[in-house]
Amino acid sequence: MVSATDTAGLGPTRLKVTRLGLGTAPLGGLYAAVEEGQAEATITRAWDLGLRFFDTAPQYGNGLSERRLGRFLAGKPRDSYVLATKVGRLLRVPPQPEAQEDAFYKGTPPERPVFDFSYDGVMRSLEESLERLGLDRVDVLHIHDPDDHYDAAISGAYRALDRLRADGVIGAVGAGMNQAEMLARFARDGVFDCFLLAGRYTLLEQNSLDDFMPLCEARGIGVIIGGVYNSGILANPNAGAKFNYQDADPALVARAQALDAVCRRHGVPLKAAAIQFPAAHPAVASILTGARTPAELEENKALFRHPIPADLWAELRAERLIAPAAPTP
Repeated sequence: MVSATDTAGLGPTRLKVTRLGLGTAPLGGLYAAVEEGQAEATITRAWDLGLRFFDTAPQYGNGLSERRLGRFLAGKPRDSYVLATKVGRLLRVPPQPEAQEDAFYKGTPPERPVFDFSYDGVMRSLEESLERLGLDRVDVLHIHDPDDHYDAAISGAYRALDRLRADGVIGAVGAGMNQAEMLARFARDGVFDCFLLAGRYTLLEQNSLDDFMPLCEARGIGVIIGGVYNSGILANPNAGAKFNYQDADPALVARAQALDAVCRRHGVPLKAAAIQFPAAHPAVASILTGARTPAELEENKALFRHPIPADLWAELRAERLIAPAAPTP
């Protein structure tokens, strides 16, 4: 059985990431403000549990996540962890910051993200991220959600990351998105070391098996999986559950409830199956889970190790609740 603290190589790079990593969007105040002491306690607990892969971004709390993570990591040996952040948004104070409350992040600094996928914008973004982090380098740099900006991302941002990699400034070039189609396009148009795919390869959704996942496996691109609970529907599959940050369609709720019913028959929490399922794919290096409290982290680590009988996976496949081609633990 894979342990959360086991490590895997990240694509063709020399980087080794723990199979379970900490995503820090919640510590940036996603949906609800997080008090400073609680954020510090959560990161500290992640370290104490043996997690050594940390993911952040300028957008997460409009710089708050990077600052909080950086303060903690500044006291740790630099080669003892892997740190990823992102580019594509510069943080700038708007003319009337009091009139522009962030729709997602609460309790944040006054800066707000401004899209910039240009070569120069990426160079500025990294410089500003390092300042917020208080560190001299990051290991992984992702192009962040360029859904409507592909041309700028491949001609500007990717070119900058490729240069930073060639100069030894960063260890891995990546892109992080909530869709697999554009990531597959990046894989074909550039030389990427890794991708962060959020919510599109889960117990509930495996369309990325059609193209993206086999492409990454064939090209040796490391995949980092986020959003394993699909915005909450795989944590609590009831009416009113969220999927992809919105109210879930009744058909998706019914499918999640069918998954839950199979898990219950085998005495397994649905969340355990959800967190372990994507880790079985050979292209997947790490599972990122966000947490806003130490207790959430402890639960995720325990779920990652929860025993799951082979019969559960066989029943899910027989009931056509997972794709026939999906690898299982």
